[in-house]
Amino acid sequence: MGDGAISIVLAGDLVLDEPDAPYWLAGIAPALQAADLAVGHLEVPHSARGTELEGDVPAPGAPPENVAAIADAGFHLLSLAGNHIADCGAEGIADTLALMKVAGLEGAGAGLSLAEARRPVVAQRGGWKIGLLSYNCVGPENAWAGDARAGCAYLRIETADGSAIAPAAALERVTAEAIAMLQADIAALRTRADFVMVALHKGIVHTPARLAPYERAISHAAIDAGADVVIGHHAHIVRGIEFHRGRPIFHGLGNGCVVTSALSPAQDHPARREWAERRKVLFGFEPDPAYSLAPFHPEAVNAMLGRLVLHPDGRIEVGIVPVDVLAPGRPVLAEGERKEAVARYIEQITLAAGLPAITIAADGTVAA
Repeated sequence: MGDGAISIVLAGDLVLDEPDAPYWLAGIAPALQAADLAVGHLEVPHSARGTELEGDVPAPGAPPENVAAIADAGFHLLSLAGNHIADCGAEGIADTLALMKVAGLEGAGAGLSLAEARRPVVAQRGGWKIGLLSYNCVGPENAWAGDARAGCAYLRIETADGSAIAPAAALERVTAEAIAMLQADIAALRTRADFVMVALHKGIVHTPARLAPYERAISHAAIDAGADVVIGHHAHIVRGIEFHRGRPIFHGLGNGCVVTSALSPAQDHPARREWAERRKVLFGFEPDPAYSLAPFHPEAVNAMLGRLVLHPDGRIEVGIVPVDVLAPGRPVLAEGERKEAVARYIEQITLAAGLPAITIAADGTVAA
């Protein structure tokens, strides 16, 4: 353990497809920069080259220069295992990792082989050694890394009917393979780290509150295997917060900062154009037209950062930093009535998901 308390801030998905990334990130940067360690999830590759991955709706490569802006905003560590990180193929992953290195960012969850993708990152702060592992739970399978294939680390979650594992599939069952991988990787990391974070790309997109059948099981399995916190993302809308064995599970941090034209019907890419329309029917929502760069479920304006304070005696203070998303998609630290509204929203969706009740104090502290 470290000699004193340190603070960690956790952000959800980062998709920075637009120019002027510093502007889009500036609204949450004060919270990131005030923390000893800030962690986010890089959703898409940052590259101007590569071959488009087939099988899912592919995201475009984000501007390479935006990686430096992520570092400048205050991020230190990035989880990378998700359903879009391989959308520009091996070249996109290689470019992203190279840009991160230049910017001073470290990450886990993607690489040019499965061994590289499963490799954790360990950061040192105030005498603490803090480790991060990152896994994709939602597919698609052709984005997964192999022995000699670039991609992301993954945990296999099966469908009820045995169909292919993909983000739109009805994923239900945690496999023995997934549990074994978690146990092995966490046990190895515990020999190197005082505090272990496990990032899971999981859940049902664009749907308030609801958890898929496997989400609590895989999150509990990570804690049971020795993780100190589980960090969820993927749904593009926040989820409830749970404690298991006294350890926090953020079931979904929602959008950390997502500004993109890739979800607009007005574009040249046929698969992305079709998905922009189909998801409204599938998930029963109509985006607010004012949110042209973040056309998500209307409730997604209620956003958050996770907050942890680690104490030398082993105590973990758990909290949130309420975030408001302003049109056309810029997140800012919530104030006044919006700060209170976001806290009450997270309490409500925690209950609606069938999770034990939590309370969120005025300073953002979360208690079971």
